[in-house]
Amino acid sequence: MDFQKLCTLETFKQLWSHYGHGGKLQDMIEEEFSRIKGITYLDHAAATLYPESLVRDYCLDISRNVYVLCVPTGNPHSHNPSSRLSHDTVERVRYRVLQHFNTTPEEYYVIFTSGCTASLKLVAESFPWRPHTESEAGSRFCYLTDSHTSVVGIRGLTSGRGVVALPVSPQEVENRAKDEARGEDVTCQTPHLFCYPAQSNFSGRKYPLSHVKGIQARRLYPACDHQGRWFVLLDAASHVSCSPLNLQDCPADFIPISFYKMFGFPTGLGALLVRNDAAGILKKTYFGGGTAAAYLSGEDYYVHAENISDRFEDGTVSFLDIIAVNHGFESLYRITGGMHNIQQHTFGLARYTYMLLSSLCHGNGRPVAQIYAEGQFESPSTQGAILNFNLVDSHGQIIGYSQVDRMASLYDIHLRTGCFCNTGACQAFLGITNQQIKRNLQAGHVCGDTIDLVDGQPTGSVRVSFGYMSTFEDCQKFLNFVAECFVEKPVTVDQVKLEKLKTAPAASQGLREDCPMRITNGYLHKVDEEKPKKASVSAFGRGASNSHGEARTLTNIYIYPIKSCGAFEVHDWPVGPLGLLYDRGWMVVNGNGVCLSQKREARLCLIHPQVHLPSNKLLLQASGMDTISVPLENNIQMHPSFRVCQSKVCGDRVETVDCGDEAASWLSDFLGQPCRLIRQSPDFTRDVKKRPTATSTSLSLVNEAQYLMINRASVELIQRLMSSRQDDSEGDRLLDTQNVISRFRANLVITGVEAFEEDNWSHLIIGNTRFMVVGQCGRCQMVGVDQETGTRTKEPLMSLSAYRTGKVTFGVYLTHQLPEGSATASVLSTGSLIQLESHTSCNNHL
Repeated sequence: MDFQKLCTLETFKQLWSHYGHGGKLQDMIEEEFSRIKGITYLDHAAATLYPESLVRDYCLDISRNVYVLCVPTGNPHSHNPSSRLSHDTVERVRYRVLQHFNTTPEEYYVIFTSGCTASLKLVAESFPWRPHTESEAGSRFCYLTDSHTSVVGIRGLTSGRGVVALPVSPQEVENRAKDEARGEDVTCQTPHLFCYPAQSNFSGRKYPLSHVKGIQARRLYPACDHQGRWFVLLDAASHVSCSPLNLQDCPADFIPISFYKMFGFPTGLGALLVRNDAAGILKKTYFGGGTAAAYLSGEDYYVHAENISDRFEDGTVSFLDIIAVNHGFESLYRITGGMHNIQQHTFGLARYTYMLLSSLCHGNGRPVAQIYAEGQFESPSTQGAILNFNLVDSHGQIIGYSQVDRMASLYDIHLRTGCFCNTGACQAFLGITNQQIKRNLQAGHVCGDTIDLVDGQPTGSVRVSFGYMSTFEDCQKFLNFVAECFVEKPVTVDQVKLEKLKTAPAASQGLREDCPMRITNGYLHKVDEEKPKKASVSAFGRGASNSHGEARTLTNIYIYPIKSCGAFEVHDWPVGPLGLLYDRGWMVVNGNGVCLSQKREARLCLIHPQVHLPSNKLLLQASGMDTISVPLENNIQMHPSFRVCQSKVCGDRVETVDCGDEAASWLSDFLGQPCRLIRQSPDFTRDVKKRPTATSTSLSLVNEAQYLMINRASVELIQRLMSSRQDDSEGDRLLDTQNVISRFRANLVITGVEAFEEDNWSHLIIGNTRFMVVGQCGRCQMVGVDQETGTRTKEPLMSLSAYRTGKVTFGVYLTHQLPEGSATASVLSTGSLIQLESHTSCNNHL
């Protein structure tokens, strides 16, 4: 078969079937990358290309929302909505980064930096290096010789601290390993650092991720030869551009990344992932804005921030760029379906190019290219989407990479030449000795110049690399370019070598899907089909009447199935483990995954969800919209669009499940912005914030506690005050009692109590359920939203603030105290009498 017949899409697909992200590649190129029409971009290892939708959605986001400087550990009740939005969005992106690498905040911190190099520098400056002394060997900084300059550059810092720097060749790591792990030496805690790349940026070789555990356990070299505690820095910058990284399999202590290599945009932003178990060893000297818990300007006194991310992010993080990262993840998964698909697609293109280029020959039978690779592109688990080579003329002489680069530019082919900031790999593959490197410098060659040959020997090479938007036509154009410009005719192919490559073991064997995060079906314990009987009123403690003889009674029960949406009034409702069953079980998030509340989107109150227990459905209703439903019990297996995600509620991290595209489309249409409906994961436990006792109480997506109770008498007092304060000239309508009640968004409304008497209660019993008062509810501008119209007013907040002299609280938080082992203890019913157990003030719980 001649060369041109080999350069066809049909031949390629015979060799590799995992191409095109499910057959939608061409449409994606036209929609997302029209700007590269006519260009063959093969430099994705340096920086990949961003899709147009990423930038478009990002610009739409920052033009619709006000994002401003956010305090690192901002008060979750901050009254500055824009600062709160910025803070919550940044935190959401942290979770998204961890989720992408299949880990959680319980295992890793995310520290935002200006890029991978800055992350490496942070580790170098903060690692607790110990110099050699007479009594102690001292720390060792060890690195694989196939490492980026930014890794080797750590040596510049360690050498000044008396720390031994030890370069390790790839062969030594396993060849000099021990049969058994040595484990951590309890008698010697000297910290050592071993750095290696998950993927070589020079050749695309993927190093075993198992090296992480092997070094930590002191089984592999050099850890097996040196006592102490070994930490591993996994340079993932090159690897994560086209491959999944599962930190459950390789729990490295430090992982630096750059986002432009993953998404193309934003540039100048990266992150350092720090394993929680290793975070405590990092020590800072300089402290910038936002990194201190406290300090004195007139005295050498400084206490660092408790949170590791806050402690190491000096000054203001690049919050607008961080917001762009969320859109990067959204576009990446929407376009490709995930990193596994990207890995399969890009490896297939690289493998095909390798096969043809390595088989291509001049008319005299000499090979056209000298390939620099370990192995023969057998599997994406050992080789990335990078091909490194030099071209050779028909006499066997290397063609300088600068000549190749100039010719490629004429064909609008974008590739990379040189040593790629990896001198170690360049020396190893090209056979350049240390003395030659020094002589080349004397001859005038420095990194980045165009001196490609010294005494006929190459000083660097040519690299092509692929991204998820690369196509077969890119490979075809590149191969035709090589054949046309650098091959002595007639173009021939080494058929024996090509057939050998074709019959190599199937490259897709042994692949693993991206490890999804575990999730189970269902939500809370299901309510029994037979309705629980109402419990009789307990008669202990204080009576059920007030001082005037009027019975204390529960008059209204409201649940809010979707946080910040309209109330659903019920008369009899089960008590579940987290409070009223399905209360605040769902919430609406914006396009960045940040919780929407009526502070930001008042129209949420016009959405009226209803829980229909018989059909096991949550109904979504709003004026002008068709009613839709989502299941009360999510099933990930039955609904592929349901995915695990993470968000924040009132400063707390929550693990949630996405409720699918239909609900997202419905909400987006009604609210006029990209939104999704998510619900709390049944596997996730969130403890109550206000907890005066050791009793463990779990929360749904509520702000502070399981229940909010208000007193009708307190409402009427504030209503009267509003009436007396109202200026008739303003023309505002007088708010009726029910309107004011709806604004305070309580679960339980009671009567038969003096105004604000509830503030002093500590325990009460409704039906057969005992409740503890855990604090008073601080109020904000959200009570100004009219729940019937979605419009905003200053009342009742102004009157409440005036009456309580600045103490803007209204209503009390409750938690229930269920009998031991009970999942669903009882049913709350309107009309039930209320018993008080004591009259002790609960102010100490605030």
